[in-house]
Amino acid sequence: MVQDRSSSKDAEFSSWMAARQPALLRTAYLLTGEHHGAEDLVQQTLAKVYLTWDKVRQRDAIDGYARRIMVNENNSLWRRAWKKRETVSDEVPEWIPAHDAYDEGQGSALWNLVQTLPRKQRAAVVLRYYEELTEAETADILGVSVGTVKSQTSRALATLRGQASSHGLTSEASLREEER
Repeated sequence: MVQDRSSSKDAEFSSWMAARQPALLRTAYLLTGEHHGAEDLVQQTLAKVYLTWDKVRQRDAIDGYARRIMVNENNSLWRRAWKKRETVSDEVPEWIPAHDAYDEGQGSALWNLVQTLPRKQRAAVVLRYYEELTEAETADILGVSVGTVKSQTSRALATLRGQASSHGLTSEASLREEER
């Protein structure tokens, strides 16, 4: 009986993971700004979701729960990295190709600018405009008020408009594309 529940849990989780992993990986990439960090973040997120799979009563809430874990893990990793501080190395950094596999034609120049935003503003922008969540859903995932989501998003868009014009992008057209 216990083995049946365990195999059922594994099958159900594996099915959900197979369907959601690409989207989670793209979201993680947008939060971290780099491929290896995104893969690590998704792995940590999936491990935490798996450990609490039986406790989640509403299966339709799992996506939001996973995104919340992802944002919290990203913030936690960022804090740990800030405390740890990296040391200088003589090793040559890995070459990263100019074309990004996760970009999918969404405007790599604009997403490069998004990566320069402070992490809270970047998380709000990614969840609102990439994941297309409502302000309330974004607030729930970030654990803040709707007003905070609005102010973080507003500040981020103002920063992006300024940066877009200084980088020669047509800021209004680029940001209107993102606001959809």
